[in-house]
Amino acid sequence: MTTGFDLDMTLIDSRPGIKAVYDRLVVESGTAIDTELVVSRLGPPLEWELAQWMPEADAERWADRYRELYPELALPLVEALPGAHAAIGAANARGRSILITAKHGPNAQLHVDRLGLEVAEVFGRAWREGKADVLRAQGATTYVGDHAHDMEAAVSSGAFGVGLTTGPCSADELRDAGAGIVLGSLEEFPAWFGEHAASSV
Repeated sequence: MTTGFDLDMTLIDSRPGIKAVYDRLVVESGTAIDTELVVSRLGPPLEWELAQWMPEADAERWADRYRELYPELALPLVEALPGAHAAIGAANARGRSILITAKHGPNAQLHVDRLGLEVAEVFGRAWREGKADVLRAQGATTYVGDHAHDMEAAVSSGAFGVGLTTGPCSADELRDAGAGIVLGSLEEFPAWFGEHAASSV
């Protein structure tokens, strides 16, 4: 049994780190970016977010700069969300866990290593259909995420979507996108997952 997890606002609270990098981009690029708004709606790819604040032609260049700055500025400010380690442990006890995120893969791996998140493999730069492709290829039966698009990816791939209200989407938004269950945090995951896995045998 393979369980997929999203990263930002699912396993980690990356808002302080991401804001620090965007604040630096504001200084370097001279672009007015509402960094509080940015971290309130994490989920979409970096290039999409940057294109809301600057010409699309410039977004790719500044996305590269963001990824370059990220390890130094963001990494020390980011911590695991409550229940993250126990949730991964519960998934690993029944099979394996993988990480599927829109974040740049090497930067996602830095969080995994620093925080000791025991996932078997990291898949970066995947969003919506891209996440569904990974879920299908890996034979994942469950995907855990905080965004409606995570739930859409789960539905598209045939995995069971577990929505978390730790991110920008409400419980109703997650259910409308196809979540099979909505939890308030990963602290609720191990008990639910034990029952779900047992009923799936």
